[in-house]
Amino acid sequence: MLKNYFKIAWRNLVRNRVFSVINIAGLAIGLASCMLISLYVIDELSFDRFNDKADRIVRVVFKANMQGGKINESHVMPPTAGVLKADYPEVLEATRLRQGGKPFVLINNKIYNDERLAYVDSNFFSVFTLPFVEGSSKTALLEPYTLVLSQTTAEKYFGKTDVIGKTITFKDSKQTYRVAGVMRDIPKNSHFQFDMLGSMGEIEEAKSTSWMVSEFFTYLLLPDGYDYKKLEGKLPKTMDKYLSPQLKQAMGVTLAEFRKKGNDLTLSLQPLTDIHLRSNDFQYDLGVKGDVSYVYIFGAVAIIMLLIACINFMNLSTAGSSKRAREVGVRKVMGSEKIELVWQFLTESIMLTSLAMLLAVLICILALPLFNNLSGKNLSLQWDAIPGLIPALIAFGLFVGIAAGSYPAFFLSSFKPISVLKGGSSAIRLSASGRNLNLRSGLVVFQFFMSITLMVGTTVVYQQLKFIRNKNLGYSKDQVIVVPSWSLGKNEAAFRDELLRDSRVDKISLSGYVPAGPSDNNNYTVSPDGNPSQLVKTLRYEVDYNYIPTLGMQIAYGRNFSKDYGTDSTGIIINETAAKTFGWTPENALTRTITRNDNEGKKATFQVIGVVKDFHFRSMHEKIGPLVMTLTNGWGWILIKTRSKEVSGLLASMKQNWDGFRPDMPFSYTFLDERFNETFKAEQKTGQILGTFAGLTIFVACLGLFGLATFTAEQRTKEIGVRKVLGASVAGIVALLSKDFLKLIGVAMIVATPAAWWLMDRWLQEFAYKIDVSWWMFAVAGLLSIVVALCTISYQSVKAALMNPVKSLRSE
Repeated sequence: MLKNYFKIAWRNLVRNRVFSVINIAGLAIGLASCMLISLYVIDELSFDRFNDKADRIVRVVFKANMQGGKINESHVMPPTAGVLKADYPEVLEATRLRQGGKPFVLINNKIYNDERLAYVDSNFFSVFTLPFVEGSSKTALLEPYTLVLSQTTAEKYFGKTDVIGKTITFKDSKQTYRVAGVMRDIPKNSHFQFDMLGSMGEIEEAKSTSWMVSEFFTYLLLPDGYDYKKLEGKLPKTMDKYLSPQLKQAMGVTLAEFRKKGNDLTLSLQPLTDIHLRSNDFQYDLGVKGDVSYVYIFGAVAIIMLLIACINFMNLSTAGSSKRAREVGVRKVMGSEKIELVWQFLTESIMLTSLAMLLAVLICILALPLFNNLSGKNLSLQWDAIPGLIPALIAFGLFVGIAAGSYPAFFLSSFKPISVLKGGSSAIRLSASGRNLNLRSGLVVFQFFMSITLMVGTTVVYQQLKFIRNKNLGYSKDQVIVVPSWSLGKNEAAFRDELLRDSRVDKISLSGYVPAGPSDNNNYTVSPDGNPSQLVKTLRYEVDYNYIPTLGMQIAYGRNFSKDYGTDSTGIIINETAAKTFGWTPENALTRTITRNDNEGKKATFQVIGVVKDFHFRSMHEKIGPLVMTLTNGWGWILIKTRSKEVSGLLASMKQNWDGFRPDMPFSYTFLDERFNETFKAEQKTGQILGTFAGLTIFVACLGLFGLATFTAEQRTKEIGVRKVLGASVAGIVALLSKDFLKLIGVAMIVATPAAWWLMDRWLQEFAYKIDVSWWMFAVAGLLSIVVALCTISYQSVKAALMNPVKSLRSE
């Protein structure tokens, strides 16, 4: 019997080739899209979960709220780990990590500079699951000046992993380290990525008892099942006990007095598995941050694609079912039971779904490289890497097959054979007209509702990106080359002077601070007019005389730093926002002073000499905050403003000059506009992915629309023939067949407009500087849907309208 079901199912599939191809293709595209996005979502959600104790590890973070803005730092004070371990028995382990950059490594007279270094406490491997290939994780970093290498790094440096006892020299510090262990490469889904882990014992700052500086990433291991919120509730007392005395010494106020003025300084705890997706509040972190909102967006897109494909499948299944009325009647007369007919229809539906599933897997494999390029990931379809994937696909295929086939199966099998054989398919149409039409209409509306919503979303994202790219930043990002120059040491100024002799160079500045991309970060708490009761958090830029003109910034009032004024070492330039935050007007700021206390309580007073116009030094997600500039002999980055956009010759000359100072160090550079573009790379990826899948949803929806238009034309063949005999024009018949579908798209547009507006307005709330959602975005999406739908159904409509009426009237 089962063999017979499959044989009949295959015959019907071949007989109705167009419907079968449309059904299989639409469902396969939807399934493949869902699978691709699911791989992305699963990867994002998997970060740090490879650790055996992931659910018990938390990170200690620092948060402050004070006039001038908020401070959110993912690193904390040096003594935090030791204090929490000593004071709270629920803290089983406390370990720290400090970044070490990319040191120049000297091995056998060969220099390497690609490996990332971090210094960690010796118990680091007791908290994190990082298996060793060579050596012992318990003893590897107990001694100072020891290193643990990743497996790839060990093989790169020495050609093997059996390297215990080998030595490595850091060229700049001339310090030699002994290799004490080799660990497996840190998994890609870890929030930190390092190639070398060094002992913390030789780091002097790690021994500091100061609570006024923060540069150590600190992690705690808690008991199984323990609620970290309980420990978090005790941390204010820790701050009162340890921070308050040092705050009193440095700023003249206790923490309690500081809080009374509406300010706050606190430690919080962040679960390890939240770090990758929920760290957007932190300006700097250990790795590339994700965003949980985009996981929700892409997850929703995956569900939408799947729903549209399934709806398409079910819509066409129900539409084509009534053509088999006589078959049902004959089979019943020949003795078929209702349950046998039900199984027949379900078998056909499951067969179509299975073919679509196989095609979807093939599409997914072929499209994965393109999707990786689009999403910036390195995903792979490894069946054993995702537990339960194959059973889930089989279960899903059965579910969709049964769901799609259930309506025609139970509906058609319930008809009496006598009425079916007398009335044929018309009896089915009359009986099912209300229910079938309402169902199909509702499904078409839902499909285009989803498609229009995605198109509006794509339009809004692209318009926001256009707004960001074209917004006046307050500085010139074009034709500025950024060269990391700290490795030049004392030769930075000499290298700068060599570049200034080149006629292709307009201006040059030395500074550790760049307004876009990686940069130094210096939170700077000051007192306007020396008022100790008013503490304002600002950001401090240490700049030279040429910083402002090199970046094309504008002085609103006062002047820039100048060598003509010997007192500018105690001068300060503030931005417009800082003046307003201090309670001043930019015009009268030039008569004011700013006082800053260091960690020992020593005061430094600065005279405001200029007010620079506000410029964006962080992403468009944040409002411009208070910023001050002080004069120093800058170092870290060389900013080069060129006279021409053609810089290939200049770059070659710069490399030659660089090699004259540091031939052993590679010359590298970036462009300031590229660094700025990197700040909204996540939004760019979102726009590209939304655009791609918005196009696919329209395509799948139109496949269904084409099938329904074909079915409708077949169902109304005699009606069209009668109308043509009575004088109806081709245009009139095309309009007749098209208007019902266009009405449904109009309904979808009406429903989608408020939903899309609400969703995109919520997304735009993440930006401090944003566009308004305009009416034309909805009009374009709706008009595009109508045009695409008309193009889809016009072929079948025109074909039906041109049919010979004699043939039409003889069709039954």
